[in-house]
Amino acid sequence: MHELSLCQNLVEILEQQARAHDAKRVTGVWLELGAQACVEESALQFSFEIACQGTRAEGCQLHLAVRPSSAWCWGCNQSVELKEESLCPHCQSPSLQREMNNEMQIKSIEIQQE
Repeated sequence: MHELSLCQNLVEILEQQARAHDAKRVTGVWLELGAQACVEESALQFSFEIACQGTRAEGCQLHLAVRPSSAWCWGCNQSVELKEESLCPHCQSPSLQREMNNEMQIKSIEIQQE
């Protein structure tokens, strides 16, 4: 379960930011997951609660947003959003170059000042 190690790293970043801004607590964090990040959302939520215990982020609210898969279509020369299909949703071309969408990114952190 790599979600726990991801969350431990995330909590380290939250702790660093809390110290840097003289925050008493981290109350919320907004994450964006790529659709191909291979992260199980429920495991991430569970792991986050565990990783936050005993830190300034204990009780922190985790907000997740998933960024959809995308690709460059060589048929109509534009970036397209993909769901499950392997054809361009605009021109039905199979000539797609899938973009890497496997990252997890912190979008925002909410803190409580001392």
